[in-house]
Amino acid sequence: MTDTSAAESTVEDDPLAQHAAQHAAHDGRSRGADRRRVVRHVRAVAATEYRLAVRGRWALALTGLFTLFGAMIVTFSGSTVGPDGTERIVASLTSLATYLVPLAALALGYDAIVGREAEGWLAVVFSLPIRRGEFVAGTYLGRLVVLAGATVLGFGFTGFLLVREFGVARWGAFVTFLVAAVAVGAAFLAIAVLLSTVAREKTHALGLSLLVWVWFVLVHDLLALGVIAAFTLPDTVLSVLVVANPASVFRVLVLSGLGTAAGGGFTAVLADTGLSAAILAAALLAWCVAPVVLAVRLVDRRRL
Repeated sequence: MTDTSAAESTVEDDPLAQHAAQHAAHDGRSRGADRRRVVRHVRAVAATEYRLAVRGRWALALTGLFTLFGAMIVTFSGSTVGPDGTERIVASLTSLATYLVPLAALALGYDAIVGREAEGWLAVVFSLPIRRGEFVAGTYLGRLVVLAGATVLGFGFTGFLLVREFGVARWGAFVTFLVAAVAVGAAFLAIAVLLSTVAREKTHALGLSLLVWVWFVLVHDLLALGVIAAFTLPDTVLSVLVVANPASVFRVLVLSGLGTAAGGGFTAVLADTGLSAAILAAALLAWCVAPVVLAVRLVDRRRL
């Protein structure tokens, strides 16, 4: 007690100690206020992007697109009855979403930065007391809400048809598909925002987005299958081939839960790589975060 009282007395009597304590408290309050300001700015940008996307009919168009194709899959696969029918339809939906969701995400996000610059809006926003990184993060989150809502509503209607047709026996497989579809859409939207930050013109961003779609959705798996057929590769290399492509992560994550036979092809080859659902989910999360973080760092170098 005596030592504690002496220490408190020393702090009270020492002006330097008092100043250091006040400075530390002020820094704590400043950091808290800065975090609140960042959250407020990001939320404001995200709300603006969401309203613009809804006003531009993006939300309605994507919801209608996912609803139409999902309903077509259920309709043309409806002859198979029972729990196995649900698995086959989920596998078909996964194959469809592998092509459709990344394309929709890239189309939604390719003009996120370069498009706003072409409109002259970016210079106005950056003249306000808002950091460029806050604008990038808010733009991504606002458009992500639109994409995620369209994915859930569009394919959710397909889920309703599945429950009505087959019951809830394998409802968990569809929920896994739906969550993974939102995640892979978020990953490709993050890539689109990064490309929009790097590109100098909208046409360049659009061209880069199409090249990214062709690579990840079409070319990567074909090359990987060729390499696997030509060489005997260890499981580590096979795992790297999967996590290097968000579309492959999505497909393996969903179809591996349905059994090897449900996936076939690249999924069947990679069934025994040792990649757990947790690792695959973490890989998708990394694909969602890393491009946005890189875009936040690169946007400061952009000349308006």
